[in-house]
Amino acid sequence: MSATLIRGYEVVIGLETHAQLSTDSKIFSGSSTRFGAEPNTQASPVDLALPGTLPVMNRGAVERAIRFGLAVGAKVATQSIFARKNYFYPDLPKGYQISQYETPVVQGGSVTFFVGEREHRVNLTRAHLEEDAGKSLHEDYAGQTGIDLNRAGTPLLEIVSEPDMRSSAEAAEYARALHALVVWLGICDGNMQEGSFRCDANVSVRRPGAPFGTRREIKNLNSFKFLQQAIDYEIQWQIDLIEDGGEVQQATVLFNPDTGETRAMRTKEEAHDYRYFPDPDLPPLVIAPTWIEAVRAEMPELPRAMAERFQREHGLPAYDAAMMTQSKAMGRYFEAAARACGAPKPVANWLMGEVSKRLNAEARTIEDSPVDAATLAALIGRIADGTVSNNAARQVFDALWAAGMPAAAAEPLAQVDALIEAKGLRQMNDSGELERIVDEVLAAQAKSVEEYRAGKDKAFNALVGQVMKASKGKANPAQASELLKKKLG
Repeated sequence: MSATLIRGYEVVIGLETHAQLSTDSKIFSGSSTRFGAEPNTQASPVDLALPGTLPVMNRGAVERAIRFGLAVGAKVATQSIFARKNYFYPDLPKGYQISQYETPVVQGGSVTFFVGEREHRVNLTRAHLEEDAGKSLHEDYAGQTGIDLNRAGTPLLEIVSEPDMRSSAEAAEYARALHALVVWLGICDGNMQEGSFRCDANVSVRRPGAPFGTRREIKNLNSFKFLQQAIDYEIQWQIDLIEDGGEVQQATVLFNPDTGETRAMRTKEEAHDYRYFPDPDLPPLVIAPTWIEAVRAEMPELPRAMAERFQREHGLPAYDAAMMTQSKAMGRYFEAAARACGAPKPVANWLMGEVSKRLNAEARTIEDSPVDAATLAALIGRIADGTVSNNAARQVFDALWAAGMPAAAAEPLAQVDALIEAKGLRQMNDSGELERIVDEVLAAQAKSVEEYRAGKDKAFNALVGQVMKASKGKANPAQASELLKKKLG
């Protein structure tokens, strides 16, 4: 994989992503996973490993792991082992975390995504089941730290990539694709503000062809923007250190979004520092092949399969098809609009252009769009039949967006037509009237006519612009161009 060098260095990035699984109860107990409860009201004796308690595996968590493994083309292990990962933090009530180490439930697989219009693939090392720790609260405690153990025991799927990424942009797009996939599968709600999806980025730099450099791990990044900013800062920090004669030391670092800087939290532990050993209270996790096949039979159409179908059935380019399958809702919206107006490529263009621009500006999702698929299809249909120009259609779209969803009884085409008439945007289809305007423009723009005949193509564009101005934007640009060329010989 070719990589863009930064100050003569190649960047190497791998991500470890924690996806909170969408079960109602915790991974080894019946405690609720509901977000926002009063501190320490959802931590049971099992979550705290009090004497005499035993963990019991949550079947729903295992099924979600199987679903993810199938979606990324990984091997789902028919037998995997739970281990105790030993470390001592105030928010880890057991003094160890139950995780998987040597034999994870999901092994291998890959995720594909686009950076710009170029497709990338990142290979996965593994995805393993584990429990979350509690949470340390540093605010509103008069300089002290509070401990909330509600999250302790919450089921996580930790997804570990190979160090295949070579820029912060690749890392951010990989994280977006992974986020979209776990939400699509229904195994995680993807709420980054609540900590349901968070990333740790391992970043190192090296001269081209040299062995991997020493990595530093940026912990708990819960926004794609912060992920990219943190990696960019870390890259420059490591290069500056090396250029000044220093050596990068393996460490765990935190990102401060207020300053845009990373800072070291502790030296990075190696696996042996955690003293992993098999959990004596949990037998090996055995997944029968029949269970895997039952999950496979219930899998939804996956984003890549849907994208390939959109290419095959609707003739979309690969990039457009990938953009139309960023979420199930986007795929449904596109397909409904494309079938309604019979113009898949224009629908994709509008969704990637005007619609996405508005959604992003207002932090909405496609489900919240004030313009539904049927109404967008009606508008695109009016462009196709020459009723309105593209520029006029954007004015109609603005009005539709501002008006919000119409009453259930409102007919989309009638609503679009009413706005076209109210704003006087109907395109001129009277050939006689258009010819009169063209003749007047040619008579008034003798200089542009002379320049065009002298071989200056820009002069022709100026003449088209004058026709559009004289017609108050109602002339059909293609018809105006054709008529101008005819009259100019």
